Amino acid sequence: MKSIRVTQPGGPEVLKLGEVPKPSPGPGQVLIEVRAIGVNPVDTYIRSGNYPNATLPYTPGRDCAGIIQELGEGVHEMKVGARVYTSGTVTGAYAEFASAEAKTVHALPENISFAQGAALGIPYATAYRALFQKAKARAGEWLLVHGASGGVGTAAVQLARAAGLNVIGTTSTAEGEKLVRENGAHYVLNHSSANYSEELMRLTAGRGVDVILEMLANVNLAKDLTLLAKFGRVVVIGSRGKIEINPRDTMARDASIHGMMLFSASDEDLKSIHSALFAGLENGTLRPIVGKEMPLAEASKAHVAVLEPGAYGKIVLVPQGS
Repeated sequence: MKSIRVTQPGGPEVLKLGEVPKPSPGPGQVLIEVRAIGVNPVDTYIRSGNYPNATLPYTPGRDCAGIIQELGEGVHEMKVGARVYTSGTVTGAYAEFASAEAKTVHALPENISFAQGAALGIPYATAYRALFQKAKARAGEWLLVHGASGGVGTAAVQLARAAGLNVIGTTSTAEGEKLVRENGAHYVLNHSSANYSEELMRLTAGRGVDVILEMLANVNLAKDLTLLAKFGRVVVIGSRGKIEINPRDTMARDASIHGMMLFSASDEDLKSIHSALFAGLENGTLRPIVGKEMPLAEASKAHVAVLEPGAYGKIVLVPQGS
């Protein structure tokens, strides 16, 4: 089968398409015929060697959607031929077939495409965990989603709007602003504008926001702390470097900063997350946005694109035609 392999850490050029043996599912696993693959920033961090949890050589990726082709020993609750998505591949998602632990594989409703399914695992689970398991967001509160036009951002806007929060999203392009509004944000601000913080304070009558989801903490965290209401919470979802903050900005507001990694979630947390996501997909409140589909052979280009500013939905790789 065709698969992307990484034999050494480095830039996007180390992603090489080649032929490898088709995997077989082990006990408690299923084999998925991959129809679409989600590209996440964390994939680039692992590829570059910044995360120490990759044993070389390896096939990248955790998110994919497809059809169950084979069941491993002990798997009885799933059926061959079922449409599914997962964010827990064992053999790597950037391939034509992937094995995954059955507990990480979830039913994909018929009204959701495979490309949309590939956009679910990490982005939507991250957004849900950040909002409800870490920030404890409640209906009626004010939320700021920094970087609301990307994969996690669009998920957060949809989840928050459905839960009754007042949603402010930021983006840097006119195309992104349109997308964020279409996904349910009440207000959209341009975070490249010098006065977006003043506009936010005006919208909230000077009190600030209760929750901030931060995708680029090394740029925004210091300012975030000045935008919080009393007892406000910032959840750091992404950061690409260091930043200096003034701790007094947290003291004055009795505020808190939460770091989060989806990989730290317990099995019970993940079960709750994906049950909520399935309900939202079924009833139409959640609509994964696919911004770009690319052939598997262009994985290196996808790794460049996923880190570029002006994110628009999810980047998805497609094995067929590679």
